[in-house]
Amino acid sequence: MKKITGAGLLIGVFTAIFFLSGFQTSKQEQVRHIVIFKYKPGATDEQIATVTKAFGELQNKIPGIVAFEHGVNDSPENKNQGFTHVYLVTFKDAAARDAYLPHPAHKKFGELLGQLGVLEDAFVVDYAPVK
Repeated sequence: MKKITGAGLLIGVFTAIFFLSGFQTSKQEQVRHIVIFKYKPGATDEQIATVTKAFGELQNKIPGIVAFEHGVNDSPENKNQGFTHVYLVTFKDAAARDAYLPHPAHKKFGELLGQLGVLEDAFVVDYAPVK
């Protein structure tokens, strides 16, 4: 039977910690919130601009949002399944994202989407970048 020395055990523990740390997200890391909209065929450019402007204004109304970006899909792969408009919200951390979801300004934005009636579907992904 092979005997494990203290140094060998210590190296094994540090190796495991180093390896596993890449798979864990800290509550202090930034969180990316990707929202992709599929607008109804009758949605006008003006209505979409209204939605985009209102979405971007959430950064000034909800604490913890550190960046907002948006764009229109231009992938030549034709795999977007009708989802055309991408919105990326970066939060200071997971706690800021969690506070954003029930925030009154976010709820008001959802009400605007309902009033305009232009959204067919949405796809959302949140992640913390792995370093």
